[in-house]
Amino acid sequence: MEPALRNRLTFGPLMLLGLFLLLFLDERCQAWTRNWMQSRFHVEGGVGGCGLLFILLAINPIATRELATLFTAERVRPYRFIAGVGNALIILHAFLTQFPPFQPIAASSLAFIIVFIMLFAALRRAYRKETQEAITHMAGTVLATLYLGGLGWFVIALRVKHSQPRDFHGTTWVILSMLLMVKFTDIGAYFGGRALGRHKLIPWLSPGKTWEGLACGMLVAGLVGMACAPWIPHLPWWKGFIFGVILGGIGQVGDLFESMMKRDAEVKDSGRLVPGFGGILDIIDSPLFAAPFAYLLFSLF
Repeated sequence: MEPALRNRLTFGPLMLLGLFLLLFLDERCQAWTRNWMQSRFHVEGGVGGCGLLFILLAINPIATRELATLFTAERVRPYRFIAGVGNALIILHAFLTQFPPFQPIAASSLAFIIVFIMLFAALRRAYRKETQEAITHMAGTVLATLYLGGLGWFVIALRVKHSQPRDFHGTTWVILSMLLMVKFTDIGAYFGGRALGRHKLIPWLSPGKTWEGLACGMLVAGLVGMACAPWIPHLPWWKGFIFGVILGGIGQVGDLFESMMKRDAEVKDSGRLVPGFGGILDIIDSPLFAAPFAYLLFSLF
C-alpha cells in the first residue's frame, strides 16, 4: 500500500471521529439551550452551531497562516493577524444571526466588518510610514478574509438558518450530509480514476485527476446525498441525489482552485499538519467552496 494512501486511511477516520464528536456536542448544546431560547427570545430550538463555531475558530489561525504563505510566494503579503481577526468576526457574525436582537443589524454589521478589515490594513501600513506594496498588503488581507471568513460564513449560516416560508431548519445532520457528499466525491474520484481513468481532466493544473474519476466521484456523492435525504425534512431521495452530484462537483472545483494557488506558489501541499492530507487548507478547500451552493440549494429547493 502506498504511504500516502495508508496515511489517509489512518488519519481520515480519526478526523471523521473528531468531527462526529464535535457535531454531537453541537446537537446536545442546542438541546440544553432550547428552553432558554424559548423563554428569552420566543424562538423554537436552542442555540445551534456551537460545536461548528469551535471547529472553525480553532483552525482559523492555522488556515490563515497557510493561505498567507501561499500568497507570499507571489509577493502578496496579507497581514495575518488582521486577516485572522476578520475571519473570526465574519464567522462569529454568522453564528449571531440566529439571535433576534442581532438580526436587524446583521447586514450593516457584516458590511462594516469587511470595510473595517480593509481600512485596518491601510492604517497598519500607514503606521509604518510606508507606501510601497500598500495595495498588495490591503488586497491580500481582504482576499484572505473573504476566502476563509466569507466562505466559512456560509457553513455556520447553513447550520443556524431557520426559514419559515420554505420550512428549512439547519441541523448538524445537514452539515454532516454536505461534508459527506463532498468528501465522498474525493474518495469516488480517487478510486474511480485509478480503475477507469483514461482522459486527463486538467493536465496542466492537476495531472492526477481524470474525467472518469470526476464522474465516479459525482456519482458516489449523489448516492451519499440520496442516502442522507431521509434524515433531512422535506428532502426526497431524488433531490438528495441531485444535491449530492452538484455539491460534489462544486467541491472538486474548490479543490482545483486551491491547486491553482499551490501551483502558483510552487508547493505540493498548503502545509504538513496531517500526514497524507497536507495542511488545513487541503482538507477544508472543498467544503468551503461547496458551502455557498449548499446554502442556496437547501434554502430554495
